[in-house]
Amino acid sequence: MPQRGRIFLATPGPTNVPDRVLRAMHRAAEDFAAPPFSETARSCLEDLTKVFRTRGRAFCFIGNGHAAWEVPLVNLVEPGDAVLVPISGRFSQSWAEMAECLGLETIRLELPRDLPLDPATIEAALRADQGQKIKTVLVVHNENATGIVSDMVAIRRAIDAAGHPALFVVDAISSLAIEPFAMDEWGIDCTLTASQKGLMLPPGLSFVAMNERALAVAETCRHPRRYFDLNFRRGAMTYQWFHGTPPLQQIWGLRESLDMLFEEGLEAVVARHRRLADAVRACVACWAEAGDLAFHCAVPEARSNAVTAIRTAPGIDPDAMRRLARDSYQTALGAGLGDLEGMAFRIGHLGDLNEPMILGTLAATELALRRSGIASGSGGLEAAIESLALDDAARPTRASDPA
Repeated sequence: MPQRGRIFLATPGPTNVPDRVLRAMHRAAEDFAAPPFSETARSCLEDLTKVFRTRGRAFCFIGNGHAAWEVPLVNLVEPGDAVLVPISGRFSQSWAEMAECLGLETIRLELPRDLPLDPATIEAALRADQGQKIKTVLVVHNENATGIVSDMVAIRRAIDAAGHPALFVVDAISSLAIEPFAMDEWGIDCTLTASQKGLMLPPGLSFVAMNERALAVAETCRHPRRYFDLNFRRGAMTYQWFHGTPPLQQIWGLRESLDMLFEEGLEAVVARHRRLADAVRACVACWAEAGDLAFHCAVPEARSNAVTAIRTAPGIDPDAMRRLARDSYQTALGAGLGDLEGMAFRIGHLGDLNEPMILGTLAATELALRRSGIASGSGGLEAAIESLALDDAARPTRASDPA
């Protein structure tokens, strides 16, 4: 059956790529060693530090977010040392699995999947490490699988309270340019992100920012590495920044996406995500009144501004509903991942989005719910509109938003 119009992409990655970015990428290749491209690439790396909010250094890798995970594991941890990974969803679990595959001692903290990370548990684990074998604490800021954002400032305080020298490494893949984020102010040593979320680019690039403390560790780290070796990438030649031929079209797109973020203003970008997420949450709260649906996150203040995870009652197949939304209404929703596989669906509300796009997504999702026989309380769309009509200044601060 032919389909008309444009898809409503409500997956929590990849996200919509703005037409401006697509046009910026649609150009012929050129000599990457010549000044025009080198200057563009260097400006991107320097401007990324403004998005991370760090005085440190940013690096670019040709790879997805999983590639970014490997960077701190091979640049900041010596063979035989340990990493501490609080696990609260599929992505933190996958990061721990990667550390194990690289031969690192991996201390897993299994935490509830429906709550934000507990800083006290992290502090206790660090206090128990009397020999200070743990070299990094690997934390996912926004767990994309569960739709839960955790308080990074509280975790920094927990590390400090334990008196532990471990580096604080944060996965901001689904939170940078979406949630409030301030790397230096929050005491984060290393941050990771990827292109296909808040940066509004196609998948294929990942980025890592490190402060001087982390860079000093990377200089002497003995873990085997080559492609991810940050010491090589700190060279003066353009090809060193990318460890080979740069992804020219992606970099031109990145330059445009950064320009768009700065034009809107980073604080305004975060406020827009909060506004759209509030509308989704207002709608889902109405749907949940019928009993077949529920927020996965048990703490309202920790519900993500990037993605909302919605559990379905036993016996309900959320994936059948998602297929109907995709095939009949060109609305792509995220699947349940990890512990939530076959038990939930996710609505992504991140990246290049506005109010009509969110309302269209919610309307199509409600239509798919009804056609699938899944009970959804009435008034969801009206609640979303009422939420969007609120002045941003009237929105209460979330507990997960550090002051």
